[in-house]
Amino acid sequence: MASNGSGVPAFALSTQHTAVSSMSAHQQQYQQQPTHTYNEMGESNTASIVTIHPQSPSQQQQHQQHPRAPQYQRSSSSVSDQNSFETPQKGPSGAAFEGSDAVERKPVQHKDPKEDLVLATSIPDEETEEGLIRNKQAVEKIRDTWLYKQVKNRQDEFTNYQQATLFVGTWNVNAKGKPEDDLTRWLCADWAQTGLPDIVCVGFQEIVDLNAVNVAVDNKTQQKTQFWSEKINQTLNDAVAQKDPARNGYNLLMQRSMVGLLISVFVKRVHQPRTKYVSSATVGVGVMGMMGNKGGVSVRLQFYDSTLCFVCTHLAAHRENVVGRNNDFESVYTKTSFEVGEEAIREVIRSGSLSHWAIGSSATRVPDHDIVVWLGDLNYRVDESMQTETVLKLSESGQINALVPMDQLNVERAAGRVFREFQEGQLTFRPTYKYQPGTDSYEQRPDKKLRAPAWCDRILWRAQQPSHVRLITYNRSEVPNVSDHKPVYSTMKLVIKDVIASKREAIYDELMRKLDRFDNTALPMVGLDTATLDFGEVRYGETTSLKVKITNTGNVVAQFRLAPKLDEAVICKPWMSISPTYGMLIPGEEPSTLEFKVTIDNATAQNLNSGREVLDDILILRLEGGRDYYITVKASYARSCFGMSLEELVMYTKPIRSIPLDPIKKTENMDQESRAGTTALCVPKELWRIVDAIIHKGLDTPGLFVEAGIADEVAQIRECLDTEARFGTYNVHSYAEALITFLSGLATPVVLPALFPTVEIDSQNIQSFARRLLDELPPIHYNVFVYIISLFRRALAHRRKNQLTAAKAARICCTCMAPTLDLSNSDVTKTTGIQLLMIHLLETSSI
Repeated sequence: MASNGSGVPAFALSTQHTAVSSMSAHQQQYQQQPTHTYNEMGESNTASIVTIHPQSPSQQQQHQQHPRAPQYQRSSSSVSDQNSFETPQKGPSGAAFEGSDAVERKPVQHKDPKEDLVLATSIPDEETEEGLIRNKQAVEKIRDTWLYKQVKNRQDEFTNYQQATLFVGTWNVNAKGKPEDDLTRWLCADWAQTGLPDIVCVGFQEIVDLNAVNVAVDNKTQQKTQFWSEKINQTLNDAVAQKDPARNGYNLLMQRSMVGLLISVFVKRVHQPRTKYVSSATVGVGVMGMMGNKGGVSVRLQFYDSTLCFVCTHLAAHRENVVGRNNDFESVYTKTSFEVGEEAIREVIRSGSLSHWAIGSSATRVPDHDIVVWLGDLNYRVDESMQTETVLKLSESGQINALVPMDQLNVERAAGRVFREFQEGQLTFRPTYKYQPGTDSYEQRPDKKLRAPAWCDRILWRAQQPSHVRLITYNRSEVPNVSDHKPVYSTMKLVIKDVIASKREAIYDELMRKLDRFDNTALPMVGLDTATLDFGEVRYGETTSLKVKITNTGNVVAQFRLAPKLDEAVICKPWMSISPTYGMLIPGEEPSTLEFKVTIDNATAQNLNSGREVLDDILILRLEGGRDYYITVKASYARSCFGMSLEELVMYTKPIRSIPLDPIKKTENMDQESRAGTTALCVPKELWRIVDAIIHKGLDTPGLFVEAGIADEVAQIRECLDTEARFGTYNVHSYAEALITFLSGLATPVVLPALFPTVEIDSQNIQSFARRLLDELPPIHYNVFVYIISLFRRALAHRRKNQLTAAKAARICCTCMAPTLDLSNSDVTKTTGIQLLMIHLLETSSI
């Protein structure tokens, strides 16, 4: 690799000339998109990329071969690369890049940036002598934002594009691994073909057993993290020393672990000066959607002037649980956030990556990055409509062409339900799961459950510019073979941005002069297509949105923002969100659209039920240097039992939806029931209905109280509880999730914080503490507590079938009946004590 002599690295380059062939939708189906690269000898190497496009209903009907496995389309393009051996040139950073061909650039349509953050200012609004409201800091920020948009459209004018090599590996080690295991044939598989990669990202799953103790305590993860990181580091640097002792090796840039998950990112030492703003994050989506036995660990970084994000995940298991895997992906994708600092965000935006829309913020999310690589045990299987024995036979014989159309991940991507805008290499290798550990044979031992082989282990990517990622290889490794999974790896060529600061500043100067031509003393004016937002009836747990279109009707630049009311710090009530909250329109520019969303979460529902909140508001749209516009917001709440108190729920025999929110009318209603001789219920009728449904739906169901329900069904169950309508045919997991959500959302928890143990619980005092807990519970809380403990006792009686354990049940009881106790970050005595008391009450025969 060439260098400029100052330690700044160089990348191997090749010029890309792309010609996309025109094909009909039918011709594109099951076609491959070949891409080419060149090794040091100038020989062409080819890997295949499968681009899956969601089909229309008519296309699905036309091409569908199996009712459980919808077909998908693959786009095809012809790519020819020309190798160049010109003298290395200097890049903008002073680096000499090997084979410094400029990468051909083609315009790509970007998604709209995220403009949903409140415009924060550190100075108050000022009133001018003319009586106008103005905030100088807001003007500057809005002006800067408009500039960034323009710069983004012209980033090719001040950016050099070079190529770097990325290696990605993923392996579910099944809690195996010994010091003598050799990782070279896996981690260095492509070195002879592609040379040493510039970046190495390796992800592991199940580095520890995913038992209840490890999930709850996480006590062996750090030890295993150290073992595997040192193992990778030794493998990479030993291989470098053997290949070329004069070359620099690799440094560990960042590692992050969570229970059985581990991700480690290494870079060549020569690249470290240009690698910065490194951050990591974890998201648990396991037991009850928050534990770390399933979830994702992530690392992001800025490599030169490109932002990269690596996400290693372990998604929900079981062949039939496709919805669970889709939900797990969505949770990790949306919840992962990196605190990198406002300076890091601003630098990337200024260089044209407006996807990092976060002025005034210090966080960035997964889709904000230029390139995202997603790896791990995604657990997608071959569709269950194909018999296990058939899948096994085809896998053993290598007849994978019959299996690929039945792969659940491909089916779900084709339907647009998961991994939208991601790409993956073609599956040309046999399924990587499930093997008999220590062998190359699929698991078929008589004492083991026969499982259908599957491509559980995958690597996908997403790029803001699709042409900035070029797949070289996508394969599996046959060694090590100590696990029931085979390792998978991929090598890619990435197009990396290197900004020329002087050219960028020249563009900024040009744009500033353009703005100055419009900036004069005339007042700005805008028009709103509506000033009243009526959201109608809104429901618990749901989001409703309406839009307002803003048009610049004046002759000067119009800068607008949503402003707080007098003596208030926020622009709207907590149940509302607005996107964007500010912007700028020059004369003749297309109108801007503001989206207003109303969401009834648990806190809002509690405030509505208690009369502390109403769904009415007036918003102020402030025009900098101009007048204020007022937008009226109103909605009505379809009352729900979720978010209410136990004491109020037991007072009503009528459906909750029919009980008015107005305090006076509500009191009159209660008086009518009292005169009619109605007495308070022992437990809320809604709780009885849902517990009764769980008991009759099947306590034998595997994963009961652990697997997530179906979101639409949970909402329908909640509606039935609120209106006393008959239940439909719903999944038992949906009933269980509705129960947990109902209990954890009560206005007052079943177990009050004052009852949490403050001294250590042991075998000598656990009986007395359990009795004290029961004695001090308020009457209604006591009834509900005993009722729920009894339910989980019945469920534990079926533990052989539903796989529920006392430890899991106790943790779930703590989550839903003592939600104010933070199980991950609270006082150890309280956390351990309340869980021990729950286990004791679940396992003893009397209360």
